[in-house]
Amino acid sequence: MNIRERLRMSMNRAIKNSPLSRAQIAGEMSHLLGVDITKSQIDAWTAESKDNYRPPAEYIPAFCRVTESNEPIEILTETAGMFSMPGPDALRSEIQKYAEMESRARAEKRKRLVFLEEMENKR
Repeated sequence: MNIRERLRMSMNRAIKNSPLSRAQIAGEMSHLLGVDITKSQIDAWTAESKDNYRPPAEYIPAFCRVTESNEPIEILTETAGMFSMPGPDALRSEIQKYAEMESRARAEKRKRLVFLEEMENKR
């Protein structure tokens, strides 16, 4: 469950792959969160030598959105035993779940109709 290093490395990869500078990432995060985020904070969160500095969990979604990397939040969810999906994929999954529930409900309804018919024929 100690994910500090994995999270730090994933944030560094996200920054490296982002077209934005660390200062721009901080600015965009500040805008999204309504609090001041500085380049120095991002540097501390991602520095190997600053083991005591971690990003607050409530900042991770903004970081992911700004850097366009889901890896940091995926590390958190997978460690918790869950999986994260982009919005459209999550909706598709939910729609499939409802389709399966409908199918099971139709099968149960058919069973009951057959049972009812058998009961009525025995009279």
